[in-house]
Amino acid sequence: MDDLERLFREYHPPVVRYLTRRLGDRDLAEELAQETFLRASRHGPVANERAWLFAVATNLVRDEARRTVRERRRLTLLRDEMQQDAETEPDVFRLEQQVDAEAAALREQALARAAVDALAERDRMALLMREEGLDYHEIAAALGLSVGSVGTTLSRARRRLVDVYESQQRELAAREGSDVA
Repeated sequence: MDDLERLFREYHPPVVRYLTRRLGDRDLAEELAQETFLRASRHGPVANERAWLFAVATNLVRDEARRTVRERRRLTLLRDEMQQDAETEPDVFRLEQQVDAEAAALREQALARAAVDALAERDRMALLMREEGLDYHEIAAALGLSVGSVGTTLSRARRRLVDVYESQQRELAAREGSDVA
């Protein structure tokens, strides 16, 4: 138990920050961090604790992304059903507006993370891990890279992030312009 407590004290804040940046939701990040340390308690000692914890956290983010996609589909179906019932039930119109507002908020969050999400998985994870303070050796261990290729991966990822972000901003502006016209 002492080893788990040490692990938690040492790595909880950086894991939560990493997950918060990745997910855009501090509460969900706290939940996934808790799950990460629960898995650490069940797993036992590992050679590189920090890299292992971030690899587990990354896998939990992937699981959460799949769950979010399912939830969005469900919300879309609910909204469609509400639109069909709106003609007969005036209160449904208010609920539809709430669902639309929630959908707009989800779109806004997605746009903020879209540039990072558009990166190749390895590039995205390398950037987020580096931002969280992992050194090249830890990033290499977590991503299965050679230490020498981490710098190249990070440099390429940064350039690509800027390109993707600027491209998505132009696309959004063009879409909003065509919707208004």
